[in-house]
Amino acid sequence: MCACSGNSSTDPPLELLVSAAASLTDAFSEIEEAFELANSNIDVIMNFGASSTLREQILEGAPVDVFASANLSNMEQVIAEGIAVDPVIFTTNRLQIAVPAGNLAGITGLASFADDSLLIGLCSPEVPCGAFARQALANAGVTAAIDTNEPDVRALLTKIEAGELDGGVVYVTDVTSTGGSVDGIEIPEEINVVAEYPMSALSEAANAEPAESFVDFVLSDPGQTILSEYGFAAP
Repeated sequence: MCACSGNSSTDPPLELLVSAAASLTDAFSEIEEAFELANSNIDVIMNFGASSTLREQILEGAPVDVFASANLSNMEQVIAEGIAVDPVIFTTNRLQIAVPAGNLAGITGLASFADDSLLIGLCSPEVPCGAFARQALANAGVTAAIDTNEPDVRALLTKIEAGELDGGVVYVTDVTSTGGSVDGIEIPEEINVVAEYPMSALSEAANAEPAESFVDFVLSDPGQTILSEYGFAAP
């Protein structure tokens, strides 16, 4: 927990700016509430988006205290600029095929993605879920007939949920988040990709102590329990 002394009960709360991968939206929204409950003098401001977009915002000087990425490469670019401080892997995720409930198109696996009569979506190649999906397709020896490249995993999930696409590749946690409005089709373990999520308090954080405390909270038992409830796995 954060000692975070220096704010009296009459002072406005400290604003902690957290940029996190879109796939963390549900889990980190709950973590935000739990952290604020334990630290009433801190107001966590969440900024969710594609890890590549968040990386560029940080490199361009956006005021960010904590960065949680869905892959290592985006974090490594922030490290290279001396902005990230001792990043830690705080959770993992894996890919799953997502189809509208009922799977009317009859998708059976990644091999179905080669059928150009189907409407298939992936995340853009520069986005972690897009890069991982292409790696899984390559592992399966499949050349996908891609109809759309979406800016982040939640944008892709929304189109699948609305029935605008026959299928796409998202994370297991994204399928879980829909509560049944999207069906998941497992990708065999031997061709699937495990996404490692790194997080770091940033060297230019305006509120360094609360930033470190937020990272510690995510790594703590309560934080890890919340992540597991949304389908994430231990690092």
